[in-house]
Amino acid sequence: MALSSGCKNAAISISKAINTQEAPVKEKHARRIILGTHHEKGAFTFWSYAIGLPLPSSAILSWKFCHVLHKVLRDGHPNVLQDCQRYRSNIRETGDLWGHLHDRYGQLVSIYTRLLLTKISFHTKHPDFPPSLEVSDEVLEKTAGTDVNNIFQLTVELFDYLDCELKLSESVFRQLNTSMAVSQMSAVQCRLAPLIQVIQDCSHLYHYAVKLMFKLHSCLPADTLQGHRDRFHEQFRSLKNFFKKASDMLYFKRLIQIPRLPESPPNFLRASALAEHVKPVVVIPEEAPEDEEPENLIEISTASTTEPQVTSDIFEQTFGPPNGIRDDRDAQIDSLKKEVDMLRAEMEKIKLEAQRYITQLKAQVNSLEGEVEEQRKQKQKALVDNEQLRDELERLQRAKQDSDRSQRLCAEAEKKANATEIRYTKLKEKHSELINTHAELLRKNADTAKQLTVTQQSQEEVARVKEQLAFQVEQVKREAEMKLEDQSMQMEQLRQELDARRDELDQAQRSLSHAKQAGTELSAQVEALHAEKEVLRRSVSEKECELLSTRGLVEEKELQLSQEAEKATREIRELQGRLLEKSNQEQSLQQKLLDEQFGILQETVREAENILRDAVAKLDDPLHVRCTSSPDYLLSRAQAALESTDALENGHAQYVASMADAAGLVGALALFAHLTADTIVNGSATSHLAPTDHADRLMETCRDCGQRSLDYLGELKDKQTLGHAELGDVRRALRGVLQLAQELRPKSLDIKQEELGDMVEKEMASTSEAIEDAVRRIEEMMSQARNESSGVKLEVNERMLNTCFSLFQAIRLLVMTSTNLQKEIVESGRGAATTQEFYAKNSRWTEGLISASKAVGWGATQLVESADRVVLHTGKYEELIVCSHEIAASTAQLVAASKVKAEKSSRNLGRLQECSRNVNEMAANVVASTKSGQEQIEEKDTMDFSGMSLIKLKKEEMETQLERDAGSYQPHGANF
Repeated sequence: MALSSGCKNAAISISKAINTQEAPVKEKHARRIILGTHHEKGAFTFWSYAIGLPLPSSAILSWKFCHVLHKVLRDGHPNVLQDCQRYRSNIRETGDLWGHLHDRYGQLVSIYTRLLLTKISFHTKHPDFPPSLEVSDEVLEKTAGTDVNNIFQLTVELFDYLDCELKLSESVFRQLNTSMAVSQMSAVQCRLAPLIQVIQDCSHLYHYAVKLMFKLHSCLPADTLQGHRDRFHEQFRSLKNFFKKASDMLYFKRLIQIPRLPESPPNFLRASALAEHVKPVVVIPEEAPEDEEPENLIEISTASTTEPQVTSDIFEQTFGPPNGIRDDRDAQIDSLKKEVDMLRAEMEKIKLEAQRYITQLKAQVNSLEGEVEEQRKQKQKALVDNEQLRDELERLQRAKQDSDRSQRLCAEAEKKANATEIRYTKLKEKHSELINTHAELLRKNADTAKQLTVTQQSQEEVARVKEQLAFQVEQVKREAEMKLEDQSMQMEQLRQELDARRDELDQAQRSLSHAKQAGTELSAQVEALHAEKEVLRRSVSEKECELLSTRGLVEEKELQLSQEAEKATREIRELQGRLLEKSNQEQSLQQKLLDEQFGILQETVREAENILRDAVAKLDDPLHVRCTSSPDYLLSRAQAALESTDALENGHAQYVASMADAAGLVGALALFAHLTADTIVNGSATSHLAPTDHADRLMETCRDCGQRSLDYLGELKDKQTLGHAELGDVRRALRGVLQLAQELRPKSLDIKQEELGDMVEKEMASTSEAIEDAVRRIEEMMSQARNESSGVKLEVNERMLNTCFSLFQAIRLLVMTSTNLQKEIVESGRGAATTQEFYAKNSRWTEGLISASKAVGWGATQLVESADRVVLHTGKYEELIVCSHEIAASTAQLVAASKVKAEKSSRNLGRLQECSRNVNEMAANVVASTKSGQEQIEEKDTMDFSGMSLIKLKKEEMETQLERDAGSYQPHGANF
């Protein structure tokens, strides 16, 4: 029952957390799922329900599934990683499915699944890193080791891991229109919610990457790690941008405290910079507010049932009975408003109390979760202590066996000591017997001496007997002394052995007493272990019951799966039949497609033939005689047509290899026809200005080119000859046109290619010198005008020369920027070739630069001379205006020539365009100031009296009056 209830609760939490509503996953549902993984020590229940979710039907469902799986991996039981490893294919299939669909959530799901697969692979390969990525620096050092190759590989894997995290965040922010999206909207929060786990992961990955990069730089040279540094700097910028955007959103401010990264990345080339590194710490508030109403705290049903009655009472109180007399309704309305305000205040108070109650309950839940975790740790510790006690019991049992063995040895020692004492007693008795015998022999010797004195007759016999007796006594003494020495030595050895045995006996008695005490303690521990064993046995029996119920569920699932397999088999047979029909239809459609592609090709061929025939017909058209063209333009058209033959040949080869796709051949054929026709028409127009010999040869070559192209198109119209059609004759004809166009080019452009580079540099230098000389001459003219002019003329001349001076300053800046851009183009495009070879290879572009540079220098000189003549009153203002337009056009030509080969992202190109706009603006200022000065001089020339005497002034006044009088009588026809 407990297992089925837990599974039911898990299923409810999963269904509430992972649904199709575009709203963030509620924290309480995710927390229940995570607690479930800790209870069952794995994610079996989660995956058993997650597999049944219809993930391919909804992108939002798949997105929320990835979010919940990310949280389970981070905060769930450690065994969740192994369970997720078994379902890698399901995660990959979900990501591949949504990656092929053009759905906004689908693209996010595809990126999220790649992140989850990378996370599972990394933590499976490196088990020292938990999925939460919270490890100490010591564990990081231990995992990295001392092998440089391992450190290098680990750093690359961390970079890949961080790339996946940042790619997900960038994709989410890219989909959110920051000018429209509000982080408090549920749809926006649904996308933003998984970024909380991404922020937690990124903070740890960034810290570990910094540590490993410093370690790598201490082992390897800096040049070797240049790629690592570039990649880290790019990730640093992306991560800093991510943290900044997230910090500015109100949604994240109340859920997570995002760390701040330094303004610049760490300097890995300086080892002391490691001490300046501060580990970014992410803080999750303990009581994060949830976007949900309190549950079961306020009885809503009661309030809803009483609401109609209250409404009716208020209505009757306000308006009275249906046909009654009207009361003072204003007072009633005021009283009702006050009651509503009071009720609203009470409702707010109830809501606040409910919120506080929810907060307290959450705190209690957190404390209970902590207690559960503590109980689990204590249980784990008890199991470890149990194992230690079992080891201690075995050790004490071995000690008890040793004490028993020592007791046996002590008993044997006592027996030996007793035997030794008995032996000592016997020896002592024998020694006393020997002493008595010796005393008796001495007495006998005395008696014998007395007898010798009495019996002198037997003196010799007595002496002999005496000697014998003395010898025997002496021998007996020696034997007794020897025996006494042996006995004393044996006694000493026995005493020493006895003392040693007594010491061993005392030690054995002490160890026996200790063993008895330890045995008493062990018996108590064994009793406790038996009690715990009984508890564990009961829990095992409960688990077995749960396992039996689970087996029943598994059998039911197997039965359902078998039925579904049979159903799937029938469906497979039906699908195979449909597939056979589809294959037949596909074959017919394939044949139809081939016919349609060949028909499109034939229509294109016919259209190309019409274009080429029209171009060939213009060779003999008398109306085309007035059309002319230049050899340079003919050269560019012929070169383009020759290059189009390569694309045509590739398209022809692709069509021959696969006739189901004629798009490449059709496009290349249309381009070839137009360019070839354009070449023929321009060749005819060029021949109208060429010498007779060259004109005839060019006309024949163009006609031959048209005919060869028509022959090639004719081969494409037949399926038999289509595969063998070749462009060799067409290319030879186009090369002949190219050769004739080259011969017709002006000889002044025939510069040796090796001299082009030097000529470009010389022309740019001469242009710069001309600009500098013009600036110097303008300054001299300004000083001269101040000395020689006064009044209105001085004002006009100064304004005009100032604008000219500003124009030359802008031109000088443009020429310098153009020179820098040309150097950048040469450095980026020449490769291993020299600068001269690059200019020679791009000779036409180089000639354009030379021409533009010459035009700028000539225009600057003409503008200075015109300004000089205007100031000296020997020239016209219109000349200065024309020169301003000329030099603006020349600088525009220089800009256009420089832009041809420049990259769009080049900074120098942007500066050059800005300088070009500045030059145009300055030229416009010159024209405006010139026109204004001209008008001012013409209008106020008669009013300038600074240099006139009184007589001249009167003379001018009279002449002006006469001219005015003559003008009043002028007939109207004079205006014409």
